[in-house]
Amino acid sequence: MSDEGGNGGAGGGGGGDDLSGLSGFFFYVFIVHPATAWILRPGRFERKKSIMYAIGFLAVLAAVKTGMEMQAKGPNHYALLGVNRNSSPLDIKRRYKKLSLQLHPDKNPNDPEAPAKFDRVKKAYDVLMDMEFREVYNKFGAEGIKSNKRFDETQFFIELGVFYVTWGIMAYVLTLGKRSGLARQWTFTGLIVMLVLEISVMTSQGNPFPSWFLPQNTEYEAVWLMHTLFPAFMNGCRSIGGYLYVDLEAQTRQLLLALQEQNKDILLVLRDVQIGVQNIQATGGGGGGNRVTNAPAAAPTLGGASRVTPTGKIRELQERLQASNSTVQQAVGQLKSEKSNSNFGFYAMILGYVAFSYVFSS
Repeated sequence: MSDEGGNGGAGGGGGGDDLSGLSGFFFYVFIVHPATAWILRPGRFERKKSIMYAIGFLAVLAAVKTGMEMQAKGPNHYALLGVNRNSSPLDIKRRYKKLSLQLHPDKNPNDPEAPAKFDRVKKAYDVLMDMEFREVYNKFGAEGIKSNKRFDETQFFIELGVFYVTWGIMAYVLTLGKRSGLARQWTFTGLIVMLVLEISVMTSQGNPFPSWFLPQNTEYEAVWLMHTLFPAFMNGCRSIGGYLYVDLEAQTRQLLLALQEQNKDILLVLRDVQIGVQNIQATGGGGGGNRVTNAPAAAPTLGGASRVTPTGKIRELQERLQASNSTVQQAVGQLKSEKSNSNFGFYAMILGYVAFSYVFSS
């Protein structure tokens, strides 16, 4: 990542990076979101494939865009010297001596950029060898060195509040409406997680990351990366959340209508059964039990006459109830799946936070 500018944290960054973040926001809202909506349009792909294609598209696009921004910024001081953030002053000094001999203008008279390369290495060495400057650089980047910035808790939380309130308002406006309820939940969960991580990183004493995690990157750059990826995350939540949206009120109405139709079928069939029983009683009431017992037996020979007997009507009632129950069970199953998905998101957030705390505290 870069040592030149960047909106790495709420407490640092320049106006140029604010414009860059704003342009990235509009890029995702007005270009990426419609493209993702096209992929997720119902009927274009299978449901699972649509979600996989949309996630893959967003991930690749965010990775390419972020990679281009990182490449444009150039290497930071640690990468420039070929050391990591846990390197001792002695290691940094040895590395600098080796590079200074290789990049000295006298050694490279045919390279017009040799003086600039040598100056960048010398500047990186001067910053990393001074422990106070090194701490400022890790927290606030090169802009912090230029402005002689120091960590002030009050100023930090004011700038943090302005940043997250602004993004919170934009996220809320973009996720208005009943259809965006799931997207709003995911977006604000991500915003809260990012806020907790930024406070943990910026207020920690020393290096908060394990030595294996991005060994050449600073706390400032880690926060810059979160801020850069958040617009992609938010618009991904909007697209996929809207695609997975289930209208619970519509499902409830569908369930009630199915129950109402089922009740009508039951009443109609019961009325037919009642009429059939009355007809049998009227026919067999004059005497002769054989006439009563033989009537149902003669019915099947009349080509479908069994459907007008009480037994046939009861069988028809069973078939209608089975058909109606399948519709009701489908609606109830969708309601249950929606509830389980909501609970899964909540528990996943808790498990993610516990896992992060364990990894970075070990």
